[in-house]
Amino acid sequence: MTGTKAYGSASCVNKCKVVDKSFPSQTISKHSEPYGQFFMSTTIDTSAAKQRGTGRSKASWRFSNLQWAGPSDAVKLATVDVRCDNALPGAPRQVGCVNLKAVPVIRYSLTGPWPDIAKHIKDAQAEGLPGKYGTTHYLTRLTDRAKIRENRNKACPTSLERPPGKSCDEYPFASTWQGARYGGGDFSRRMVNAQQNKDAGKALKGFYTYARVLEGDRFLVWIA
Repeated sequence: MTGTKAYGSASCVNKCKVVDKSFPSQTISKHSEPYGQFFMSTTIDTSAAKQRGTGRSKASWRFSNLQWAGPSDAVKLATVDVRCDNALPGAPRQVGCVNLKAVPVIRYSLTGPWPDIAKHIKDAQAEGLPGKYGTTHYLTRLTDRAKIRENRNKACPTSLERPPGKSCDEYPFASTWQGARYGGGDFSRRMVNAQQNKDAGKALKGFYTYARVLEGDRFLVWIA
């Protein structure tokens, strides 16, 4: 209808706040669509260590016209839950946020720089071990160093002979709750190229940081 205008507002629920918003009253026409934007920020206490909190923003807008008795009911749209934290192991006070609906995925390639590792994971997943991309059989991160050592020592004890140039690779990763010690006993180990194993381990640590995978967070492994 001629003369109809749109305008909006925004709010935030739980550990977040609106820091900027702009959706003034604008006339709707075939030549111009109304436009608004909102910016949110976390309210977790970043002065303290290992903080985390979840927030969800909500946008709402109404339509009005001088020929109407009053404005329309509000149309509302909420975002997914977003978690912000400064709880990354090894990166204290580094704040970042993630969409909790998105499951992080680390990718290893059979033709990439660590083919021994990729082949081991592919074979282990084919035997039914968790973490396969496209499933809901997730891996979950473990950050306790003592427990990680227990996982690794069970899968790859020092008593195992390592051929020259080789090292022991375990799957599921020792840095997960599905590892050899805490995963119920099902695991795979294989002697692989030692340098590949070392570099792939660094890549896994980088993935945890980049994707902000915290204690207990789920993720998957894609073998391409």
